[in-house]
Amino acid sequence: MIERYQAIEIILGQVRPNDLVLASTGMISREAFIADDRASNFYMLGSMGLLSSFGLGLALLKRERRIFILEGDGSALMSLGTLPLIGDAGPTNLVHIILDNEAYESTGGQPSISSGVDLADIARGSGYFWAIKADDPGGLISALNQFERIAGPGLILVKCGIAPVEGIPRVSHTPIEIRDRFKTAAQRQV
Repeated sequence: MIERYQAIEIILGQVRPNDLVLASTGMISREAFIADDRASNFYMLGSMGLLSSFGLGLALLKRERRIFILEGDGSALMSLGTLPLIGDAGPTNLVHIILDNEAYESTGGQPSISSGVDLADIARGSGYFWAIKADDPGGLISALNQFERIAGPGLILVKCGIAPVEGIPRVSHTPIEIRDRFKTAAQRQV
């Protein structure tokens, strides 16, 4: 099984300079911040479950840019209604990555229901063009390469463990700094 931090490093290692990356609240934002802080990363602070809606709107507005949504299973489960919206809108530039450790890790590791709910099946049933499961580094790289060959919307469900990296600091940018630098990066011509 792949660890979440390792998955985030692989994902951020595959994104292009002009790609826009949205990282969910909690440990995912913190780990993305440490792995590769850049202006074109948006760190969602304190708004669990809203990232996929934000990603959909951004993908529709910025069709010339690839949009990566990185969220946990808890966040995805909170906003299941957004999956059919993404499928119906069909943004070809969007890949939705759910890092599924079957827990609400940031609030104490309480179990989520994702052990009994197949989020990839839900994405396929919601109209995503493709949905792939990955649970090791090679499978994740292969799934990310799918986005190179076939347009989205696509979903990568990464089954990962609960293994927080010790000493990961909080995102040091203020919400206003995150907003402003991301806005500048998103508005940049490609």
